[in-house]
Amino acid sequence: MSDSPTVTAASAPANPRSRVIAASLVGTTIEFYDFYVYATAAVLVFPILFFPTGNDTTALLASFGVFGAAMIARPLGAVIFGHFGDRFGRKATLVASLLTMGIATFLIGCLPTFADIGWWAALLLLILRLAQGFALGGEWSGAALVATENAPAGKRAWYGTFPQLGAPLGFIIANSVFLAINFLLPHPEGAGQRSADFLAWGWRVPFLFSAVMVIIGLWVRLRLVESETFVKAEEKGAIRKFPLGTVFRRHWWHLILGTFIMLATYVLFYLMTNFTLSYGTKAADLSAASAAAAAAADAAGKPFDATAFAAQFYPGLGFGYTDFVIMQIIGVVFFGIFTLLSGPIADAVGRRKLLLWVTGGIIVFGLTFNLFLMPQVDPKFTGALTQAFLIFGFVLMGSTFGPMGAVLPELFPTNVRYTGSAISYNVSSILGAALAPIVAVALWAASGGSPWLVGIYLSVMGVLTFIALLLAPETKDVDYDEDLGVEPVDLGPGITGSL
Repeated sequence: MSDSPTVTAASAPANPRSRVIAASLVGTTIEFYDFYVYATAAVLVFPILFFPTGNDTTALLASFGVFGAAMIARPLGAVIFGHFGDRFGRKATLVASLLTMGIATFLIGCLPTFADIGWWAALLLLILRLAQGFALGGEWSGAALVATENAPAGKRAWYGTFPQLGAPLGFIIANSVFLAINFLLPHPEGAGQRSADFLAWGWRVPFLFSAVMVIIGLWVRLRLVESETFVKAEEKGAIRKFPLGTVFRRHWWHLILGTFIMLATYVLFYLMTNFTLSYGTKAADLSAASAAAAAAADAAGKPFDATAFAAQFYPGLGFGYTDFVIMQIIGVVFFGIFTLLSGPIADAVGRRKLLLWVTGGIIVFGLTFNLFLMPQVDPKFTGALTQAFLIFGFVLMGSTFGPMGAVLPELFPTNVRYTGSAISYNVSSILGAALAPIVAVALWAASGGSPWLVGIYLSVMGVLTFIALLLAPETKDVDYDEDLGVEPVDLGPGITGSL
């Protein structure tokens, strides 16, 4: 007979902390890694290899059109994965979303190009991009629920920051992979990334590399045990056959609040990544930009209209691509640090109070775009101001994004938590993620190259989020074990039951 002690459920959690952190972090890291890899390829590779229309602008727009198609599929993924996550548990749904996402991303790296199969290549790329969006629609909420439903008492917001940490990690990994490829591949015609080797096979490496993270993620997630909170909801009869109907019927107000609570975060995120990259690398001087465009047109054997080019030209800051990406990576390090710091603060003072202060900071930050992002006489001073802007913006980004892993799930009871938080998160992605890049470029052009209108746009979105936070309840003390969704209902004279 062994004298060794027996480990019981009371003495050890069903899901150890390391497993919870890894399971919640790996999927969102892949999600944002995929976003940055695809966004980079959509500019550097896909217009040439998948959309050779003969017009550079049309090809780029077609490439970005396929990129944006994922936004259409995300709400559908939120509904489907949310339904199964609330009906049958978080574990199986998380495995399915990660597997779907991983296969789609890997297959993009294997696609034949237009030169191989014509426009079928673009169609296959669109299908795989829709599959990615569908999977991502259920990924974030499942990861957030794994983190928060397995969190110790008083540490739910801190645990909720681990899936959020996937955003800065995904950015750093994706851009590091592209920078490494750029450095390692031979460049007989210069140091540009669109060398012959890069177009032939180098662009596929980042997509194929995602398989490594997916395999690790699947190994971790398959070892998860279903959360005790969901098990209790099953035992109490709280599970619904149609969670979506319950959410819209009984929790529609929290859906609206959650969508607008997340809005400023999404807009800030896409302005700090997409817009700043476009604005930072756009030529600052018309003569230099015109000369480069004329040389490119001459090399392609096309006529160049200097007057038409000047009429539609609006300036940026003129940084090189590699230089600006490195500046962004420095800012993203602060993004990651403040994502983690925001969790313990939200656990101590409350989610609502912290987010009100941070959202106020975002509103003020939006009013400073011209202060930081206008070219200066001294290029070094321009660089210093831009770097400071990126650091301040990403500090705010981490401070607002970190608590969202707890806030959105806490707005809903256990039996519809997956569906409710997923819909709020992904509808907000349409209002923020899908519209922000388009609105920002339009405002940038409308102001003649000045970023001040873009900053005003961010401030307005911040005001909407601030109002939503004022109307929302504080969720710090929500008890997951009590908030299962079991509600008494009158079934007739002298009869009571549960919904």
